Amino acid sequence: MSQLNVRGQRVIPYAGHKFRVKEIGGDYFFAVNKISALSRTIEVMEYREGGDPSLMRKSPGQAKYEPITMERGVTNNVEFEQWANKVWNWGEGRGAELSLADFRKQLYLEIYNEAGQLVLGYRIFECWVSEFRAFPDLDAGSSAFAIQTIKLENEGWERDYEVAVPDEPSFAEPAE
Repeated sequence: MSQLNVRGQRVIPYAGHKFRVKEIGGDYFFAVNKISALSRTIEVMEYREGGDPSLMRKSPGQAKYEPITMERGVTNNVEFEQWANKVWNWGEGRGAELSLADFRKQLYLEIYNEAGQLVLGYRIFECWVSEFRAFPDLDAGSSAFAIQTIKLENEGWERDYEVAVPDEPSFAEPAE
């Protein structure tokens, strides 16, 4: 059965396991294995005028962008910790723990199809670390990997519509 419709458009959703995250204009984050959904909520403002029927009118209000959580396996890479330390660094001394000079980053989330082709891109604005977990609960009886987590506050995101959907590859193996 074809995974494309008669116009050649994909009908099967993309898998959620091929993605990369990078700083816009910078490098990819090392070994991120999980990222939470990009989510926003628009506040509902309700009002009613005295002469209106007995119902409330509703209008859109302020937008709220939910925090994003990123996870990766614990290694000796200190990238997450260094970013988290920009907003709180105990070693700097009393009263000097916080520096707002460069604590925000502009991120870019890339999503790939099964063939490894870039199919979606999202720009995420003004991200900063509000929560950092250096390692999980440790358990000598467990065979799980140690996972590091950061929670990112952000001031919005947008889809990159310049990412062109590539033609799905077709393989003919073995060659005739």
